[in-house]
Amino acid sequence: MAIKNVIVRHNIIIKISRIKIGIQMQNKPLTIGKLAKSAGVNVETIRYYQKIGLLKTPHKPQTGYRQYSHNSIAIINFIKRSQKLGFSLTEINNLISLGENNCDDVCNYTKQKRNQIENQIIELKELQSNLDTLIKSCQSDLPVCPIVTTLSKN
Repeated sequence: MAIKNVIVRHNIIIKISRIKIGIQMQNKPLTIGKLAKSAGVNVETIRYYQKIGLLKTPHKPQTGYRQYSHNSIAIINFIKRSQKLGFSLTEINNLISLGENNCDDVCNYTKQKRNQIENQIIELKELQSNLDTLIKSCQSDLPVCPIVTTLSKN
């Protein structure tokens, strides 16, 4: 019983040490390469985000590398999640500009994006219907392909 308690205590000590190390590592600034790896993007993506103003470029010291805060990871993750929802980089910049204290404005902006996507879905369904009509016009025994003929018309 005493041996199990020592092992359990030892595991707890290891876990606590890892937590402390994790906290210390989060306070340590990141180079652009480490930031890219942590955020799951490449260095050129970070440079592009800086160029268009989505991510601040840290001051470059006289010697060494630029140092990025761990908050930069959160910003990049915000950008990537927003892109997955269909927002362009310009729209993401607008969302960031609105800020989290303007929930009504952010909500209205998001509703506009949803409406835009809804319209795109309607247009895509029309395209699908048109393609289905073209496909139905095909018969393997025709000398000329009706799809090519239809698409060739002025």
